[in-house]
Amino acid sequence: MFRCSGKVDLDRVAAVGAMGWVPLNWAMGATEALREQVAAVVDHPALAVWEGPDEIVHSFTRGSALYRKLHVYKFSDAWVRQTPNAIAYSEKKAQEIMPAMHKAIDMIRRMDSHNRPLWINEATNSDLKFVRQYIDAIDITGCDTYPVKENKRDVAVVGPITDRWVKVGRNQKAVWMVLQAFSWNELGDYFGAKKFAYPSFIESRFMAYDAIIHGAGGLLYWGSHYTKNQAFRQSLLALTAELAALQPFLVAPDQPVHVELVECVRKIKDHGVQVMARRHGDDWIVALVNEDRRPHLGVEVTGLGELNGHDLQLLYGNEKSCVERGELITRLTPLQVKIFATNRKWQSRPMDGRDFQE
Repeated sequence: MFRCSGKVDLDRVAAVGAMGWVPLNWAMGATEALREQVAAVVDHPALAVWEGPDEIVHSFTRGSALYRKLHVYKFSDAWVRQTPNAIAYSEKKAQEIMPAMHKAIDMIRRMDSHNRPLWINEATNSDLKFVRQYIDAIDITGCDTYPVKENKRDVAVVGPITDRWVKVGRNQKAVWMVLQAFSWNELGDYFGAKKFAYPSFIESRFMAYDAIIHGAGGLLYWGSHYTKNQAFRQSLLALTAELAALQPFLVAPDQPVHVELVECVRKIKDHGVQVMARRHGDDWIVALVNEDRRPHLGVEVTGLGELNGHDLQLLYGNEKSCVERGELITRLTPLQVKIFATNRKWQSRPMDGRDFQE
């Protein structure tokens, strides 16, 4: 699925068998311009989703737009300190924007007989109070997060951030996570990055599965239009091909399995290992994500009684394990993702890019 500005873009994606979403400026309300924009594409067969204003709550709270445009405060400093000036400004803007957004949403719902979902992408820490003022009116929430930088590569934040947006939506809204498809220095001098720092294939794969295991119902990638490194671009194509091959499992309900670390206790703060089991027909996948930067050599998955006597094969690897007593035993290196399947047919075709390293 691709971001499309109008009919011409939707025609382009339809020609290659894809679909698109169209961003709309709901913050201005039910304007005639919005009505015309919706009417122009509302019956296009390639239109999948309506997108609202990007990071709308972030833009009038901790967003840097306040500093650049109004000199209210520099970046998030005053918002984090909850100064009277920052609070007053945010409340004033919310009183203007939220009613206008609801009117715009109502108009879109009336015009769209296809009942397409409405989605708003927010920033990682967009304010809960204001997001909750529109959350019931939309179908999909979530945020963007781009943790790989030249001096920090904290990809393990993706899981907890996804958890937050599941909670923001009261466990009732679909959560889409927007992940990194660029190097920060490609965005210009404003962000202060000097060196190239792309996620490696291992890091991109970790972020994708960590988001899914923590509840993401959709993944998107932002910044590829800035990307100069074709090897990195190819690594994302390899990853999305892998996810596409597993699509029947990724939209299936979770199976009740449990993961336990059978190891000596270490006095460090670990996130641990996450597990996800999904079934499609007679086939299963079991996905494991090591959220720690240390290995776990005694990983035990239980609750697989239906697979007793069946071999689980590691996709994109040579490991094979027979399920006994409902258990799968394996080991994980730091930030490693392992996807076991009952059939190797769920492995995407070989693609360049899986060995990409920054």
